[in-house]
This record gives sequence, structure tokens and C-alpha cells, in this order.
Amino acid sequence: MTGNKKPGMDNQPPGKYKEVGPRGGEVSKPRVVKIGPGDRLPPTQEKGRKWKKQ
Repeated sequence: MTGNKKPGMDNQPPGKYKEVGPRGGEVSKPRVVKIGPGDRLPPTQEKGRKWKKQ
């Protein structure tokens, strides 16, 4: 679970983040986002999911 971030967290390292399940597992049709320095992680498609840096 280390490295998984909750939606809405800000000041995360810039780069690509992939949507994962509550425990870090794969989800069907995951969202992939790219954030810049100081940006906030966007909401996930479903409650309980998190973001993992790629």
C-alpha cells in the first residue's frame, strides 16, 4: 500500500498517476492522469480508489 495516494492530496511529485483499488490492486478501465509540480490529485472514478505513481 505504500506509495498509494488519496484523491485530493496536493504537492505530490509531478508525473503520471494510475488509478488503483483500495489496496493497490488493478481496476478495470483505470484512469491515468498527469500532474505538474504542486498540483492536486483529481477525484477517482469510484469511492475508495487511490492513485499510484507510475
